[in-house]
Amino acid sequence: MARGRPNGVWVLKTTDRAPPKPQPFSVYNPAMNQPTLADIESLARAAGKILRDGYDQEHDIQFKGVIDLVTEIDRQSEAFLLDEISRRWPESRVLAEESGESGDGRLRWYVDPLDGTVNYAHGVPIFCVSIACAWDGTTRLAAVYDPMRDEMFSAERGRGSRLNGRPLRVSRAAELQQSLLVTGFPYDTWTAKVNNLEYFGRFARQAQGVRRLGSAALDLCYVAAARFDGYWELTLKPWDVAAGGLIAEEAGALVTDLQGGADYLSPPQSVLAAGRALHEKMLDVLRAP
Repeated sequence: MARGRPNGVWVLKTTDRAPPKPQPFSVYNPAMNQPTLADIESLARAAGKILRDGYDQEHDIQFKGVIDLVTEIDRQSEAFLLDEISRRWPESRVLAEESGESGDGRLRWYVDPLDGTVNYAHGVPIFCVSIACAWDGTTRLAAVYDPMRDEMFSAERGRGSRLNGRPLRVSRAAELQQSLLVTGFPYDTWTAKVNNLEYFGRFARQAQGVRRLGSAALDLCYVAAARFDGYWELTLKPWDVAAGGLIAEEAGALVTDLQGGADYLSPPQSVLAAGRALHEKMLDVLRAP
């Protein structure tokens, strides 16, 4: 429970509806060799150890763009995850940040081996491992692990989301002036015509505050945990938001693209996540001429 101070008066910030009640069945089908949530969490935790062990060291930094970089730790973490997934679930198709798409099968994986690479390379301890698994066209399992705080955010569709085993639920904040928001900026901010600076200015003038952490996956998880009330960002990739999106949804957030559409994993990608009342207010700001 957090406190806000609109108009100089301290008020409690309540949280939105409780996460969905457990269903009497599980989406897991052992006959199909599907992973469990515990499997996903274990993978994220093991990859997180690679990040933690390499943190605050001198890195081999290469640039994929003017300000978009990759380190040897990104590659080590991704190689570990791809090896484990292909060994344990050979009928898998994986979309990973550094190596792109590989494999074929019913299981669809979204892997970000180090979300927050710029932070990591500069010694800023805000980064994570993000893993999601989908089948039958639906994201089913998600884990986002912050190794510096030992925080495991996870979700199974229809069964709620959790932080280190504790159920999560989103904020019930309904007014922008009482809301703490978070966003991010694309790597082509210097040159792109649509670069989020206009939206940032709009929200900065109406919200209690706007933060920028540098990790889309953690931004979504922090919305799920009611640390932030709302999140928006544009020019993303599926591995950035597949896991965090499910975790936020299962905590009660409405997660859409910036036009309010349900599909936030298909290009051109953008994401808006908040409790339902605030989501509508944020859409109004984004749609304003």
